[in-house]
Amino acid sequence: MNQLVSVVVVDDHPFFRDGVTRGLVASGRISVVGEAADGRAALEVIAGADPDVAVVDYQMPQMDGIELTQALVRNGLRTKVLLLSAITDSPVVYQALQAGAGGYLSKESSRDDLVAAVMQIAGGKTVVPPELAAALVGEIQANAATSGPMLTERESQVLKGFSRGQSIPQIASELFIGASTVKTHAQNLYQKLGVSDRAAAVAEGMRRRLIE
Repeated sequence: MNQLVSVVVVDDHPFFRDGVTRGLVASGRISVVGEAADGRAALEVIAGADPDVAVVDYQMPQMDGIELTQALVRNGLRTKVLLLSAITDSPVVYQALQAGAGGYLSKESSRDDLVAAVMQIAGGKTVVPPELAAALVGEIQANAATSGPMLTERESQVLKGFSRGQSIPQIASELFIGASTVKTHAQNLYQKLGVSDRAAAVAEGMRRRLIE
């Protein structure tokens, strides 16, 4: 009998986390050896359980999926990461792969697709949504042609909002998302640009021709 692939499931929504766990276990090919509700807790669970794969929600409190992936790589842990998200923009997927993720899948994927992705990543393969394959080639080419940071669509929108003099609540209202989400995108933006506030972000964005 083949050994089961061991998995830790990480998601801040208990209902979705339970659904993923049940779906993986029902395949008969995967053993879920731990769960966590945020990135920081996941680091401890993964370090202790040493799973083959971590199935991780991209957007989480404390530490998002990409930050968790970077932490696993930095700590030298062998666990491979499959990120799940409702956001499947090619810049985000590219950023995840650059951080060290083994794959990226939409949260709307079927149970069979999720199981297949886990098995492929455990076997050393990289998994991306088929519909993004061509777009990822463009991201790779664009990244090779510029030394500028790879901003997600939301980060670019936040930067453009700052350049128009908008506040975080105003940007949140315009984009129909929460102010806390805008703050998270802004912090990621600051980190990528190497700045600490919105004025410096706008100046650096203009210098790098990320905004006009």
